[in-house]
Amino acid sequence: MGGITAGSSNNNNERSGGSDLPLKYRYMRPKFLGLSADEIECSADHIARPILILKETRRLPWATGYAEVINAGKSALNEDQACCEVVLVKKKPIGSLTPRKLPTSRRRSSLPNSDGMGMLENNVNSEGLVFHYWALFDGHAGSGAAVVASRLLHQHIVEQLQGVLEVLTNLASLPPTVLGEEPNYHPSPGTQRALTRAASLRGATGASGSPCTPPTRFFVEKKVQHESLVIGALENAFKEMDAQIETEKAIYNISGGCTVLVVVFLLGKLYVANAGDSRAIIIRNGEIIPMSTEFTPESERQRLQFLGFMQPHLLGGEFTHLEFPRRVQRKEVGKKMLYRDFTMTGWAYKTIEDEDLRFPLIYGEGKKARVMATIGVTRGLGDHDLKVHDSNIYIKPFLSCFPEVKVYKLTQYEHGADDVLVMGTDGLWDVLSNEEVAETVTSFLVNCDPDDLHRYTMAAQDLVMRARGVLRDQGWRISNDRLGCGDDISVYIIPLMYGNRQL
Repeated sequence: MGGITAGSSNNNNERSGGSDLPLKYRYMRPKFLGLSADEIECSADHIARPILILKETRRLPWATGYAEVINAGKSALNEDQACCEVVLVKKKPIGSLTPRKLPTSRRRSSLPNSDGMGMLENNVNSEGLVFHYWALFDGHAGSGAAVVASRLLHQHIVEQLQGVLEVLTNLASLPPTVLGEEPNYHPSPGTQRALTRAASLRGATGASGSPCTPPTRFFVEKKVQHESLVIGALENAFKEMDAQIETEKAIYNISGGCTVLVVVFLLGKLYVANAGDSRAIIIRNGEIIPMSTEFTPESERQRLQFLGFMQPHLLGGEFTHLEFPRRVQRKEVGKKMLYRDFTMTGWAYKTIEDEDLRFPLIYGEGKKARVMATIGVTRGLGDHDLKVHDSNIYIKPFLSCFPEVKVYKLTQYEHGADDVLVMGTDGLWDVLSNEEVAETVTSFLVNCDPDDLHRYTMAAQDLVMRARGVLRDQGWRISNDRLGCGDDISVYIIPLMYGNRQL
């Protein structure tokens, strides 16, 4: 992912004990890989760059494929992390209070049966609500934040979903005739209460089915879709995870920050939450459906400039929130030059003033673009101590922990064996386009036995191999003698047809 400039935290701190504070969690590779300590050590070989895959397909639900490879020497350790769980959000006992500490979520076995479908035929049972969870974390300035988030983020999601569990489970358990308001249906008192609450989410109808009249014209009830409750839970979970990292940095050695890409399957829908520059796409019947947006200094220019305009003290008197086509020189003071600010998508002329000589808040283009000449990504977790090199200016106020969440109604479509969701850290997308990824995956799967549960793991391996390339005299190279990826790469390939079988 977009890195930081020289002078930042050293990745070796985690291995050599560069910090006096204890580690929150030691460096690891994803638990579902089942690697020994020696295998983890071998996986960090920057010359061989071995591609790691699942030893047992049944370790992940839905026969999900996974593969990863370390970078070519950018950092001592692999800064990517991954997590995959099938989690039960347990109902709280009646009258219980919400504990401040994280709930101990009950993790269902992530070893599905031989058909690869896994856990349940339905997301709802007597104990609570089950969701499937896949996540990728791309660390920078060390793997500490990525390791912590990979261990704890899903627990924060559990905590947030518990707050809306009653509504979600009642909506999920109502028969279609109830939701369609069939006249001959007479719900029980408990179901009626659920209907009343559900109706308020859908727009509030009275017991007779006629629209409720608000008490006055000043109070109109908003229509809130139940999927918005899940989106809100994900957004708050990211915020709480970021706050926990900030709090515990005083107690533990949690280095750097990380981007996050999460996919949650819940009640027939896939929720894709992205904070950073990783990416997810769906490949369905040869069509590519983007499921995330990269957040970079260029894509979030106007948000960053607006913050700098509203709170100029954050710029420390050294940066300007305005953007110019190039650095302004002192000899150009008093002359006109093109510029734009947070209100503009186009360009206009302004007369250059002394304060325009300050370094631009956003400088560079593409992967070289940086916020305050320091970091190349604008959303993620951690980075609370990150400062502009050789200054006392903090970067964090410009880095948002909030994800963008997109929803895919998975069970509304029939999916074939070759329809998949591909999740990858930016190492994959830096060298391969959406079309190249789709072509690579589709071409591989079409030549595999549709009943072979290993096909998705092998497809993930093939995809990582293509992005990494082959080591030659000139370095790592891919097709047409292009540069291969020198960054860490982590990839999930999730077959969508298994999601249709969960409900």
